[in-house]
Amino acid sequence: MPDGATPFVLDVRDLKTVFRTRSGEVHAVNNVSFTLKPGELLGVVGESGSGKSVTMMSLIRLLPMPPAEIRGGQVLFEGQDLAHAPEDALRAIRGARIGMVFQDPMTSLNPVFTVGYQIMEPLRTHMGLTKTQAATRAAELLDLVGIPDARARLADYPHQFSGGMRQRVMIAIALACEPKVLIADEPTTALDVTIQAQILELIKELRQKLGMAIVWITHDLGVIAGIADRVMVMYGGQVVEQAPVRELFANPQHPYTRMLLETVPHIRGARNDKLRVIQGQPPILSKPPASCPFRARCPQAFDRCARENPARFDLGASHDVACFWDFKSGAARHV
Repeated sequence: MPDGATPFVLDVRDLKTVFRTRSGEVHAVNNVSFTLKPGELLGVVGESGSGKSVTMMSLIRLLPMPPAEIRGGQVLFEGQDLAHAPEDALRAIRGARIGMVFQDPMTSLNPVFTVGYQIMEPLRTHMGLTKTQAATRAAELLDLVGIPDARARLADYPHQFSGGMRQRVMIAIALACEPKVLIADEPTTALDVTIQAQILELIKELRQKLGMAIVWITHDLGVIAGIADRVMVMYGGQVVEQAPVRELFANPQHPYTRMLLETVPHIRGARNDKLRVIQGQPPILSKPPASCPFRARCPQAFDRCARENPARFDLGASHDVACFWDFKSGAARHV
């Protein structure tokens, strides 16, 4: 590897994002750090309000500013810090080098423009294609994502597509300029199980064909188990655990991760087994957390958890956790 080169396509360091509201500040992202290798699929999990989507939208500054503000940190992509890049540089990266697929394709697609126009727009803007060239490429992209009679469907409007087909169109738009990174924000949540399985299979195939890195945001641990290489668990706007997918499922080390896994229903469970739930709600942080944000809901919490916000401890095997409790010894960590 050449001097100065990095093995990561994305390197996020101590990212902080704050929202200014009438009732005060909300510290939505707190010192988030992670890396993404070329071709890797990183799953980001956590319940609603844990900071998953805000973190990923902060990477390419898609949040309205104000009220949002990136208060600190770096987002290194191809040697450039996106957290402090000028807006014109970001416009050249969004949709071209970093693509994004949102949760609801009906609200993400513009209802007054044809699907063909919406796929062709990034091709003409970022790649300089003529209208004819862009139309040919748009048809190829629709075919790539499995939409039949692709050339004819370019003239159709979003309402003429089913929910699953609209999500395929969104993926086609995100892939139009062959990005190095694709951020998928719960793209299958609004779809039925059959269509969800088709979209997941499509993403696997496209990842193999195109070799892009993917960040997949979800609250569905079953999806993550089937597609991710590595998992990042978020709570209270920070990373509480990170590990390769098999290691995380076999050896979860944060109480929150363990409780998330316990909420997944098991096929071997008895008929009268109750679904487990995590009591309470994620915190709304009016200031940076000075103590563990999960302590109020944690069965392992003790006095130190109220005094300090734990740093991430390296457990080996690319596994780290932000917790003072050691499940292996059944006691507090001596650090």
